[in-house]
Amino acid sequence: MCGAIKVQRDWRSGKQWSDRFLPEIKSILGQHLIAEPPIEEDAERNTDLMVLRLDAVRIGCRIRRHEYLAPYGHQFTIRAGVPSGAKTEITKVIEGWGNYFFYGFSDEAEQALKQWVLCDLNVFRLSHARMLAACKPGEAPGDIRTNSDGTKLTAFNLSDFPTDLVVAQSRRPIFARSA
Repeated sequence: MCGAIKVQRDWRSGKQWSDRFLPEIKSILGQHLIAEPPIEEDAERNTDLMVLRLDAVRIGCRIRRHEYLAPYGHQFTIRAGVPSGAKTEITKVIEGWGNYFFYGFSDEAEQALKQWVLCDLNVFRLSHARMLAACKPGEAPGDIRTNSDGTKLTAFNLSDFPTDLVVAQSRRPIFARSA
């Protein structure tokens, strides 16, 4: 039981750290998920801005510390296992949850985002299924890594996915496409 309490405390601490970036993330998402409508919408329906979906749009967010930008800037990770056995992000994504995935790195002061990418999870799901079909039995796409707390992450290289995975990215892209 003590281990479960520590993992929950570590999760809360990590969430509290990453939540400081939510105002900046919301601003970025607004720039890319809210559009100006055709002029007829403004003239006939009092519409100056439009979200192009009527139902809920779900966006997963993951921010990594600046120290990980140089060695892992060409990858994005998705949680694939926790010591408690609780359902993780990769399972939820494969089940169809989430529309977009926002992934970024903090700046040196850990007060703002240095680089980020917004990914389309439908493109991820389709590509992941194709990758899985090409794997040998017992293997899975990506590179599974275990953190010191027992959490497992699957690292994916952006260059392994079609370009339409990326909906938007910072001016200095996190992910360099390999030639």
